[in-house]
Amino acid sequence: MAITNPDRSEIKEILATNKRIAVVGLSNNPERTSYMVAEAMQNAGYEIIPVNPVIDEALGAKAVPTLKDIEGQVDIVNVFRRSEFLPEIAKEAVEIGAKVFWAQLGVENEEAYDYLKEHGMTVIMDRCIKVEHALTK
Repeated sequence: MAITNPDRSEIKEILATNKRIAVVGLSNNPERTSYMVAEAMQNAGYEIIPVNPVIDEALGAKAVPTLKDIEGQVDIVNVFRRSEFLPEIAKEAVEIGAKVFWAQLGVENEEAYDYLKEHGMTVIMDRCIKVEHALTK
């Protein structure tokens, strides 16, 4: 099926009620987009969980290698990986019971979208969470 994102009012509600974000592909390099976006969300009051097997920490939070290594509930899985990796990440997001799957600007995959929708997950693709947060304030 074609990828359809929630409307702006639904995105506003998602961001107002979901405060724990696992950031897949978060870099510990302040020059990288993933770092800047995650830092902005952290500064806005969100808990950031770095998911990256090649770093120890980012933004003062201990990194985990995979989504399955996170303790407790994850509200939003925010993905900074290339589109071809989305199906694998989508399966992990479903396995951990995340509520929302959010692929960053320029990142989308119809196979992952269909899988997530079949499993009842809210899906947002090809949108920047930082921009959406600013637009819905």
